[in-house]
Amino acid sequence: MSSAAEQEALRGARRGTGAASGAGEPAAVNGTSASASAPTSQSTPTGARTATRAAPDDPGLPVWPGAPTPLGARFRVGPDGVAGTNFALWAGGAEAVELCLFDDEGVETRCPLTELTHEIWHGFVPGVRPGRRYGYRVHGRWDPWTGARWNPAKLLLDPYARAVDGDFAAYGLPPEVYGHVRDWPQQHVADTVRDDRDSAAYVPKGVVVHDDTSDDEWADDRRPKTPWADSVIYEVHVRGFTKLHPGIPEELRGTYAGLAHPAAIDHLVRLGVTAVELLPVHQFAHEDHLLRRGLRNYWGYNSIGYFAPHAAYAASGTTGAQVGEFKRMVRALHEAGIEVILDVVYNHTAEAGELGPMLSLKGIDNRGYYRLQPSDARRYADYTGCGNTLQVVQPHVLRLITDSLRYWVTEMGVDGFRFDLAAALARSFHDVDMLSPFLAVIAQDPVLRRVKLIAEPWDVGSGGYQVGAFPPLWTEWNDRYRNAVRDFWRGALPDVRDLGYRLSGSSDLYAWGGRRPYASVNFVTAHDGFTLRDLVSYERKHNEANGEGNRDGSDDNRSWNCGVEGETGDERVAGLRRRQLRNLLTTLLLSTGVPMLVAGDEMGRTQGGSNNAYCQDNEVSWVDWGLLDDPGWAALCALTSRLIALRHAHPVLRRRAFFSGRAHSADGLRDLAWFTASGREMTEADWYAPAATLGMYLSGRDIPGRDVRGEPIVDDSFLAILHAADRPGSFLLAGAPWAESYEVVVDTSLEEQRAAPGILHSAGAVVTVGARSVLLLRVRM
Repeated sequence: MSSAAEQEALRGARRGTGAASGAGEPAAVNGTSASASAPTSQSTPTGARTATRAAPDDPGLPVWPGAPTPLGARFRVGPDGVAGTNFALWAGGAEAVELCLFDDEGVETRCPLTELTHEIWHGFVPGVRPGRRYGYRVHGRWDPWTGARWNPAKLLLDPYARAVDGDFAAYGLPPEVYGHVRDWPQQHVADTVRDDRDSAAYVPKGVVVHDDTSDDEWADDRRPKTPWADSVIYEVHVRGFTKLHPGIPEELRGTYAGLAHPAAIDHLVRLGVTAVELLPVHQFAHEDHLLRRGLRNYWGYNSIGYFAPHAAYAASGTTGAQVGEFKRMVRALHEAGIEVILDVVYNHTAEAGELGPMLSLKGIDNRGYYRLQPSDARRYADYTGCGNTLQVVQPHVLRLITDSLRYWVTEMGVDGFRFDLAAALARSFHDVDMLSPFLAVIAQDPVLRRVKLIAEPWDVGSGGYQVGAFPPLWTEWNDRYRNAVRDFWRGALPDVRDLGYRLSGSSDLYAWGGRRPYASVNFVTAHDGFTLRDLVSYERKHNEANGEGNRDGSDDNRSWNCGVEGETGDERVAGLRRRQLRNLLTTLLLSTGVPMLVAGDEMGRTQGGSNNAYCQDNEVSWVDWGLLDDPGWAALCALTSRLIALRHAHPVLRRRAFFSGRAHSADGLRDLAWFTASGREMTEADWYAPAATLGMYLSGRDIPGRDVRGEPIVDDSFLAILHAADRPGSFLLAGAPWAESYEVVVDTSLEEQRAAPGILHSAGAVVTVGARSVLLLRVRM
């Protein structure tokens, strides 16, 4: 319940409107009697064909009983061979549901759904065919104090809509899309005053989509099915990756068709990545505060439609054609041997908190879909930092999420998912629980347990940091890897203990319960934070363009600008920065685990020091393909490709089991050994001592497991020397039983890598390792 002061303020607000309701009853504001503090919008949103017109004298369309399953809108042949669409909506606690159909002119026809089966309202409407736009109006109590926020004046998006047409106005969200009076003078009670103005003209609509079975054949043999240990992930934004690509036709740039274009795929193939991890492509909405500043949500972590590919990324149209375009993109990537992983946001929606808009779930059943505070159901439990958290412990919410996941696998052809703020999904009633309903359902699902599952293993709530805690089947973004590698190369690690764990697969985090080294998704950069180039060019964030006074974004960047903040013409500084980029990429691609690169890092993409470009849908975020015309950045891209090829060629770099560190033969050779610069194996004391140099020996002779023919896996052995000091260092190469000689494979101190491979050094020799560089040596026996 609210405080007594808040309730008294609300009663005063009601008296001020002249409402005839008694104390304790909610107020309502309509489009004709609203005060100046609650203005109506004067223009329609982008994508709306006309202002929606109701047809009160229209007898409406016939609605037959239909079926409660499947949920959503499904075009099919009904009774007596009549074609039409079955509509089914779960709306627990609702008193009535109206299906709202829109013609090409925007005229709305309301069809009451009178059939109710297990809280699912359903009906079959003859004659409704693919391409028809629709939404729902849901009736019920308005009592925010108990979490009830039904408001039939608001047109609601079907949670199961498989295509969405329309967008919000560029100037901001109009007040009509809020269930409450957004501009109520007393803001602390604004969310309790119902707004009765119609929102239909201002919100996107669902679209009936045809189930074309001939277009949905996803036989397993058409999927690359890359083993986890062999994977190299490339984090990509559909729009940003293709928007400036000169080889993609202009009309396809920024779209699914653009990513499917041979010019885009050729780069991925040349680079050697095995999977693209797409930033959110579920239908999402833009926040009002961004639209008012002339910005848009670029990253897309603001989902509103879990079955619909984001319409703005479609070149072919938004009335259903986006579905086929997405499928064709997936097919094109599969044909190139590249898997498709979706970054999905099931932890919250675009409806934000109690002061957020009413677009879908909030108006269907606010109490059923969202976690509310136990002591005050008017407020939301926010474990995400985005205003709300989905109530995943509720069966219908869990069904929504798993139905969505299965749909994207079986009908859209994707190969896996990265779960944003996955700890929020793993919460039971409060605490994170690795036996939670969500994780249990995934583990037993015959479809989902076979695809790639990546957790972002944290949220913003108490106890939300869960790195290393997710169960088998899951891999995790390993931010401890990121932190250790960044700190080592900027000279901030007190010792190399943590680095040793991170380079060798993070066994301290994942060697339990049958998990493998590939449970660790290793990364140095991701979409949020500095790009790789900015990581070595800036020590402070520069997010001024976001319009938030540079308060947004993390202050913990673990970056080093090499002595100058930002871009510089000093070639000495620029050369050092390029060397640091080579160090970071080489470290990442030699580490045990699954490496993840961010699109553009391989060619020196910069965001000008922004570490939170979530709202920069412009050149700040888009990949600048012109960088490849610069020989220095082209060389970095070539090195990245070469390192990935090296990884693919050598199973010792992509182990499926953790190192033991024990000798497996009489000569004392171990599968993993660590050396100091003096050429001796590291002792316990060495791990605790400050050090800028570390030698990592990977034996190709002792790789666990067998190949597909049942034969032992034998590979070359390697010695990687990481030297973070600002001056060249000497390193004594160990002799028998480790090696007879060593061949240089990569030397990051060199701008031109073709000068490095093939140089031989005898065992027992002292080699000079360049300042701040990696020297990778192949062992010769």
